[in-house]
Amino acid sequence: MGYPSISLPFLHALRIWRVCSSSYMASAQADTIQPFSNQKLVLAAQIAFFPTGILTTILGPMLPLLIARWSLTDTQAGNLFLIQFLASLVGVQLSGLLLARLGYKPSFLFGLLLMAVGAATLYTASLWLGMASIAVYGLGLGLIVPTDNLLIAEISTGSRTGAVSLLNFFWGVGAVFCSLTVAWAAVHKVVPFFLGSVSLFLVLLAFATRSLPFPAAASSSDRAIPWRECLSNPIVWLFAAVFFLYPGAETAVGGWIGSYVARLGATKIAPLMPAFFWSALTAGRALGSIALRHLPEQRVLRTGFAAASAGIALLLFANTLPGVIAGALITGLSYATLYPITVARFSQHFGVAARSIGAVMFSLASIGPAVIPWLVGVTSQATGSLRSGLLLPLGATIVLLLVHLREW
Repeated sequence: MGYPSISLPFLHALRIWRVCSSSYMASAQADTIQPFSNQKLVLAAQIAFFPTGILTTILGPMLPLLIARWSLTDTQAGNLFLIQFLASLVGVQLSGLLLARLGYKPSFLFGLLLMAVGAATLYTASLWLGMASIAVYGLGLGLIVPTDNLLIAEISTGSRTGAVSLLNFFWGVGAVFCSLTVAWAAVHKVVPFFLGSVSLFLVLLAFATRSLPFPAAASSSDRAIPWRECLSNPIVWLFAAVFFLYPGAETAVGGWIGSYVARLGATKIAPLMPAFFWSALTAGRALGSIALRHLPEQRVLRTGFAAASAGIALLLFANTLPGVIAGALITGLSYATLYPITVARFSQHFGVAARSIGAVMFSLASIGPAVIPWLVGVTSQATGSLRSGLLLPLGATIVLLLVHLREW
């Protein structure tokens, strides 16, 4: 018994990407034609974000499987998110050093290989080996996520926000693919084969991209970053709040929604629930690469956080499964362009210095997804209600709405 229609959201997202990608590239080339080497590098970065999306979100659809396999409590399950994103934090710090001193290539290739090792060994019979695998691929994610985002923002010739949004579309495709494929693989008992395939793909990608012309390290003559001046700038703290709260809220919703629906009694559809969320987010990012050329970014941010708050509230307090699904779709669609806009604004504000300052911001983007989903598990365990735990990402989203009510 399988899931004959589970690929529909994924295929629909791919159709949207074909239209949006063509439109975006045409717009970028109208301003200036990219060198062929840069086009290959952009494509490599986009392809790399496909398995990145898989591994960033894999704990969501696999959480019910891992809870059963390793006999975990909610607190222990929340610890898996903590392990992944604390390891990612270490990777982000390492990426900051590598980007500043050696350029993009070492961080990019090393990140892919670490992700490959972690994916290959994740689904083991041992809890401790499984946690070690999560830490290894988390370290790789910490290297690849800031590297890819800053690389695209730096070498893009058209709209930075559109380029980063299109990059994160590939991340979303990976997230959707992960949720759908884990559900299918669990039914057919081929989860290890799926993880091995992801690992092989990462190894082949690292081999294929090893000779591409990545931007070199920043010049030693560049002015040192005025950290004291940065820390006294309110805008830096606003960026810090967004980089901490948004990824944490997104990860908490995508990571716990399957378990939440399972506890409502809909156990058959529970493994597919993350797919609804990630499909909406992915479709929104594809469309956002076009829409952001016509709409003010500040308006998109305010509308997005307001609608996401309403979506999470609907998800938590709806009395029917269709209501929960509608809440997941609204939340995913509303979240779609918020992170790409933030990354593009950050790169534009700090320029080349974003390579070093980015280590701080992307560290916060690892701490948030470590802390907030973990707190969801702790709160759920303490109150006996996962709904109570999921009030945390709702609160974080409301705070982000308040942060963006002013211009900055």
